[in-house]
Order: sequence, then C-alpha cells, then structure tokens
Amino acid sequence: MTAKFHTLKPTFTSTDSFFTLYQGDCNEILPQFENTFDLIFADPPYFLSNDGLSIQSGKIVSVNKGDWDKEESINDIDEFNLQWISNAKKALKNTGSILISGTYHNIFSLGRILQKLDFKILNLITWQKTNPPPNFSCRYLTHSTEQIIWARKSQKHKHIFNYEILKKLNGNKQMRDVWSFPAIAPWEKVNGKHPTQKPLALLVRLLLMASDEDSLICDPFSGSSTTGIAANLLGRKFIGIERESEFIKISMDRKKELEKNAAIFKNKMNDLRLLENMDYYTKNNFF
Repeated sequence: MTAKFHTLKPTFTSTDSFFTLYQGDCNEILPQFENTFDLIFADPPYFLSNDGLSIQSGKIVSVNKGDWDKEESINDIDEFNLQWISNAKKALKNTGSILISGTYHNIFSLGRILQKLDFKILNLITWQKTNPPPNFSCRYLTHSTEQIIWARKSQKHKHIFNYEILKKLNGNKQMRDVWSFPAIAPWEKVNGKHPTQKPLALLVRLLLMASDEDSLICDPFSGSSTTGIAANLLGRKFIGIERESEFIKISMDRKKELEKNAAIFKNKMNDLRLLENMDYYTKNNFF
C-alpha cells in the first residue's frame, strides 16, 4: 500500500472498520490505492439513458437514470472505460481480479478495453433475471439478462477462485456461467434505492467465488453499496467510491441496518443457507 493511501480522508468509516466510503471521482481516488485491492467489482454506467420508456411494476417509466448515465458517442464511452479500467488495474494487486457488470449497451466496449490493457478474461457470467420487465415497444425480445466479465490483472499470477465452494452450491457439480436470480427484493431498498441496484444474492455469490476472508474489496461506482453489504456479510473489508451524496447516505444507512440485522440478512441468502446447512462455515472457518 502506498503512502498516498494515508492522505485520503474517508467520508464514512463504520465502527468495525470493515466498511469505508470515499466521495468523489474514482479516477482521482483509485490511483491512490496502488496494488491494494484483491478484488474490484464495478457496475459502471451502462449509458442507456436515451429518453426511452420501460415498464416497472406495471407502470410506464423513463429509462433515464441521471446525467452520469449519458455519453455523447461510442468514442466517449471507450475513453471513459479506458480511463477508469486503467486506474482499476493500478489499484489491484498482481493476484487481483475484476468483475464488471454490463449489458449489450456497454459490454463490448468493456471487453475490448480489458483486452487492450492486457487483462486475462476468465469468464463471462450471465445473470438471468427471473422477473424481467416486459419489452415496452414489442419490437424486440425481452431483455432478461445482464453480463459480468471476470478478468484477472496478470497473465501469469494466479487469481482467487473458490472452486469447491461454488461446486457445493451447485449440487456438487461444477458451477456454470449462467446464474438465475430475481431483481432486488423490497427489503433490499427500505433505505432507498439506486436506479441500477443489483440483488444482494448476486453479489454474495460473486464474492464467494472470487475473494477470501482476508480480501480487501473495492467498488469504484459503489452506488448504494450492495457490494459492501455482501462483503461484510462474508467477513471481508470493503472500500467504496461514490460521487453522489444521496447514495452515500443510503450506503451508510444500509451498513447500519446490516449491523443490527446481520443474521436476518444471512438467512435471506440462499447460498449462505446452503453452506450453513452443510456445516461449511465451521469446517472451513469461512465466516
């Protein structure tokens, strides 16, 4: 960890020191964590705010998320992705890996940039939504999936992969790269909701897959900090970077809620219940 790390002043640090937030631009903050993180999960802007319409809970809604989700051109999107992924690579340890969530709007740009920066792409995980919204225009297939690119920083250093844990979760068969999860449940947004919030169950599995108990995990677009909640549920330390004060506040409230209801949260995660029923917690000192 570089000396620059100590010059940063966090916006929020939890009482257990496992949950830290920095407010600002990830391109300014990530370079100050050179060779620090074991895993980065990133849910960058998808750039799909194009004044279109969708359906949520039976109501017609705008697809616009905010100014942060708008870009002018393909070149602008590539430039944006090149900058933040370059900084993420600097912040990863040599043994570190990165998970990046996307859709067809940005996934091709993300994959191309990762290859340009000499990452080794490991998998393209497909999150199949069990309850996707219908296609409003009726001119295309219903969009029911999102993808997560998993890549490691180094071509030669080994990455963390908890093969046996995922195998246990999949009925003692090798885990495949298509996972079915519903969208976020009402209890996940009692403190407020980010417009691109991911289900906690999805993040729990991703972190079970690609991190260990002593891993330090970062989310450079942390939003409402689902990554941080999942990390803390698994006993990992988390550092989140977020620009918007609204989402910093939601993140802080979610961490405080977790401190009160950790057992309830764990009980709602099917993967964690499976591991607990198999005594995997105790045998492996995992949690």
